Amino acid sequence: MVTENFRGAILMVVSMVLFAFEDMFIKLLSAELPYAEVLGMIGLLGFCCFTLMLWRKGGRLLTRDLLRPSVLFRSLAEALGSIGIVVALALSELSSTSAIMQALPLAIVLGAAVFLAEPVGWRRWTAILIGFLGVLLVIRPGLAGFQPVSLMALLAVVCLAARDVVTRRISAHIPSEQLAAAAFLSILIASVLMGLVLGQRFVMPDLRQWGLFGLCIGVGVGGYSLLVTATRLGQASALAPYRYARLVFALALAFIVFGERPDALTMTGAAVIVGSGCYTMWREARLRRRLLRDAGFVTL
Repeated sequence: MVTENFRGAILMVVSMVLFAFEDMFIKLLSAELPYAEVLGMIGLLGFCCFTLMLWRKGGRLLTRDLLRPSVLFRSLAEALGSIGIVVALALSELSSTSAIMQALPLAIVLGAAVFLAEPVGWRRWTAILIGFLGVLLVIRPGLAGFQPVSLMALLAVVCLAARDVVTRRISAHIPSEQLAAAAFLSILIASVLMGLVLGQRFVMPDLRQWGLFGLCIGVGVGGYSLLVTATRLGQASALAPYRYARLVFALALAFIVFGERPDALTMTGAAVIVGSGCYTMWREARLRRRLLRDAGFVTL
């Protein structure tokens, strides 16, 4: 029997692969254009895509549902998290930013346990703690390798974890496309404010840059759609470990595209993170099988 957590896990892995490619395109664009503009273009194109998807399904964007506190909070968290990611990608290495972002599952599990009362056993908590120690190896706070801009990535971790946790509290009757369109609109508004504060002016992209924007929004919209569906389908604590797939693909892209060479400490931390995530996934699968066997669905 295929459970909702299993379906959500598959969607989450594919989503993380697409997000790894999105990060790559954002970093490429941020090297040539103001990063407030990059964020704004992503917000504008994403808003148009999801609004069109909503319209084709016969839905409406402007409804009273957008004024629900949970929806407003989700959009705000999305905007702040996106600012953190884009700034971190623009000013630091893809590999280090992606590694820091692996603290996101830890924050999600904490939020799910505290605010959603989702059960998390001591074995998974232990594995998550070990994974967090791996994240510290990558960040290495207080050491020479620590970069202040990494705090923007940590801001993204907190905000995106809040986004995913509150998504579980939003009524299922609100279309995912409507939630996504509202979130991308908030990103667009945030980018305009950020551009004004930083004094960054709009630069007309050339043909190649428009192509990169198209690829970026394509994989971003695909990943975002799967992410929203996954977080609404399965338990947040059960899906959180599958986010580690993003790190594996991000490190590969950082090496192939940008020629980044993470040092031994970064790779050790990444290995600890992935190892703890794999154990957590195995533990979740074992518990799921036991529940199914007790319910009479599994006979072996």
